[in-house]
Amino acid sequence: MTDVSISQTEAALADLTLEEKASLTSGLDFWHTKPVERAGIPSIMVTDGPHGLRKQGGAGDHLGLGSSVPATCFPPAAGLGSSWDVELIERVGEALGTETAIEHVGVLLGPGINIKRSPLCGRNFEYLSEDPIVSGVLGAAIVQGIQSKGVGTSLKHFAANNQEDDRMRASSDVDPRPLREIYLRGFQRVVQDAQPWTVMCSYNKINGVYASEDPWLLTQVLRDEWGFEGLVVSDWGAVNDRVQGLPAGLDLEMPSSGGRTDAQLVAAVQAGELDEHALDIAAGRVIDLVRKAQAGRGLVEGPLDVDAHHALAREAAGRSIVLLRNAEVGDGGAVLPLAKDRKLAVVGAFAEKPRYQGAGSSLINPTRLDTALDEIRALAAGEVAYAQGFSVAADVSAEETAALREAAVAEASAADAVVLFLGLPARLESEGYDRDDIDLPAEQLALVDAVLAVNPNVVVVLSNGGVVALPFADRVPAILEGWLLGQAGGGATADVLFGDVNPSGKLAETIPARLSDTPAYLDFPGEFGHVRYGEGLFVGYRWYDARGLEVAFPFGHGLSYTTFAYSDASATVDADGDVQVAVTVTNTGAVPGREIVQVYTSLAGSAVQRPVRELKAFASVELEPGEARDVVLTVRRADLAYWDVRVDGWVVEGGAYAVDVAASSRDIRSTVSVEVAGDAVAIPLTRESSLGEALAHPVAGPIIQAAMAQMMQGLEGIESVMPEGVSMDRMMMSFPIGRMSMMGGDVTPEMIDGLIAMANAGQH
Repeated sequence: MTDVSISQTEAALADLTLEEKASLTSGLDFWHTKPVERAGIPSIMVTDGPHGLRKQGGAGDHLGLGSSVPATCFPPAAGLGSSWDVELIERVGEALGTETAIEHVGVLLGPGINIKRSPLCGRNFEYLSEDPIVSGVLGAAIVQGIQSKGVGTSLKHFAANNQEDDRMRASSDVDPRPLREIYLRGFQRVVQDAQPWTVMCSYNKINGVYASEDPWLLTQVLRDEWGFEGLVVSDWGAVNDRVQGLPAGLDLEMPSSGGRTDAQLVAAVQAGELDEHALDIAAGRVIDLVRKAQAGRGLVEGPLDVDAHHALAREAAGRSIVLLRNAEVGDGGAVLPLAKDRKLAVVGAFAEKPRYQGAGSSLINPTRLDTALDEIRALAAGEVAYAQGFSVAADVSAEETAALREAAVAEASAADAVVLFLGLPARLESEGYDRDDIDLPAEQLALVDAVLAVNPNVVVVLSNGGVVALPFADRVPAILEGWLLGQAGGGATADVLFGDVNPSGKLAETIPARLSDTPAYLDFPGEFGHVRYGEGLFVGYRWYDARGLEVAFPFGHGLSYTTFAYSDASATVDADGDVQVAVTVTNTGAVPGREIVQVYTSLAGSAVQRPVRELKAFASVELEPGEARDVVLTVRRADLAYWDVRVDGWVVEGGAYAVDVAASSRDIRSTVSVEVAGDAVAIPLTRESSLGEALAHPVAGPIIQAAMAQMMQGLEGIESVMPEGVSMDRMMMSFPIGRMSMMGGDVTPEMIDGLIAMANAGQH
């Protein structure tokens, strides 16, 4: 807050009673903050997103059961994340902000940037990626876009909320390094780059402490370390103990508790159990949020340009589609793009009744809804037949299934090419529960086999919020990963199928070959209220690469109707310590296209466990046929750091980093080495410090080297009993220095203690 707003807030607080201050820190109802009209503090409305405005009338609910005003349903995060396009996503954010402002809503609850730890998480459709850099960079773009229109965002769900099973109680038990490097890093990026107006704490516990009452998470990390300036709001119903949560850093409880927890806060202050200053801080943050929302009013005026926003939704959906495979069939070349005059058979229920968003709190009432079948027919010049192929109902008889498949085969056999829509019925993935597997329904897999038997020219279009296994991937010549594409997804799919839009999406999560290969397979969803994050740092592609596992399609993968060539890359360290990576990318094909250039780093011989490679930067590059462009990508020095548990802080390890410029995590186009200076790390010596650690110490090292030489003279002859090729020096490197006196020589415990004291004093 500025000095002016601080003084305004302090003045407002001074005019409030204890009861009024407490009232500000919980909701009026499901979607509104409480006003204090006497003091000129109005109520503001907050409402669900994140890929559209879900403004409900009446009492409202948090499960998407009640109706809401019509709003543009943009592609959910599973789709948008696959665009890897910062500029596009910021424009989508601006449109979301516009619609939020027109409806006089103060805060849109999103984006969600939780890591896709397991493909089974029922809410993965709301999250961007398995990688924290992708999640952080794209999340910041959404926040900046929305907040540019004078309304706020709520970065969620903070933190380590990676499953729906038992989400209200379960403890995410995760070690410090993966917690910082994987699960918090994206949140840190968004907070420091975009300053969301609010951060929403999650339901779960983190290492045994509820997120809603964790001072380490909500105050030490979020505010003291990252510099967060806004308000922390609870997820709806996430408050366990309001009196404990408020001083921990939880400012606003939502929804309303009917005054029950307000009274608890007042009683705690009166009993001396809660410092009133903590209540002042929380109430002041609510007042500041209300003032920001008031200041933003009028920045955007209606009415909404429904057509323009639908067109943006179609553009975003087209850029979210990932072309997984596009093989040649016979002498006819690649199946895609389809010629518009070909005789087509469109098969699959999702072509007629699209699955375009997930269920739960993010359910949007769209302003309109495209169907792929209608849009394909609108663009095609030839005949387009349709067969349902399968039913998405829960209970379908074997006879009905067989009849639907038989009708689809008949249409497929008479067509030049088949566009086969497959995917997950809505009941199989939703907020509130996790998936049981990653398989497509058996009747759909049987349909694939039946259609391929009569027509080899098959294009599979997938509709799914989370990844699915693709056992037919090597038999179907063309596959489009369509995710959930929002209200204009049908038109976007037709655009890509016919080549009006060249696909440019890349996978923001790995598609595994088998569920049993996935990182969290043995530790999901946990047991007895605890979920052990046993895979540690090795989430997503980090896991598959470290183990050399085959995958269906790797992280970062996505094809195009054109081809791209990469020059040899170069890398230099600038004055700020950031690594500047330069490469020339050329469109070597015949049509315009976009390439997502990715930069990964690794450090051989690191002192700590590291993945094979980690994404550190990316860029979307649009090129005309034959055009070459120099692309410069910045790897922030901070993103090279690992979390050093010895000092409880970020450390950049010095050394020669390998910088891979790539088209996917497994398609490395150029590798260059760059020398990065490391951070000085001073680790205090103790009796438990190893000899190797002591020898590396700038003060103690030279002294111990001399003492060790003297000690080794007293151990003459020991080398003769050592196995051939085994060095006594090497064996001693892990020996605690506090026990050196037992090895003989003139080294005494007093000498060791004196050396430790001198070394630690010399560090300061």
